[in-house]
Amino acid sequence: MNIIVIGILACEIGFWAVLAAGLAARYLLRLRRLSSVLLLCVPLLDLLLLGLITWDLVVNGATATFAHGLGAVYLGFTVAFGHQIIGRVDVWFAHRFAGGPVPVKPPKVGSAHVRYEWQQWGRMLLCAVIASVIIGAIVLVVGDSARTAELAGWIGRVWLVTGIWFVGWPLWLTITGGGKAPAGTVEPQPDRN
Repeated sequence: MNIIVIGILACEIGFWAVLAAGLAARYLLRLRRLSSVLLLCVPLLDLLLLGLITWDLVVNGATATFAHGLGAVYLGFTVAFGHQIIGRVDVWFAHRFAGGPVPVKPPKVGSAHVRYEWQQWGRMLLCAVIASVIIGAIVLVVGDSARTAELAGWIGRVWLVTGIWFVGWPLWLTITGGGKAPAGTVEPQPDRN
């Protein structure tokens, strides 16, 4: 198996393990400082993956593969969506284990739903920008277009997904009004995470 694929899998497993440990320390053990330290370690996983990708291409002299591009997009995704994911899991964990309020689900209809989808697409836009910058930086550092050709293809892929997401969700929902709430009901408020 490719070392970058192993790195991506290790980072994903590490993300959930560190998140679970941090929330367990906060809500089950009541150790807020330890919880904060553990949760601050989550971004370190991203830095480790970035270091692994760079090491493999620069020091190891590898030719970029599908996995290297996937790793860059994974980094963009975790930066753009990671805080939201952590916030949602935190609220769920607090509800389940510490008597916190019931988690608020994202709105499904109306203008609140439209706003929510624009926010989600904004996160995807950030993901695409970050992934593109990481890929561009790696291409510049490696300095060998023959070895980094696969990475250039990933820039197109991530922007294609971003474009499809734009048309299929926020734009479409804006045009159609986001669905209508049943008569006499109040539109749910969007999740602020």
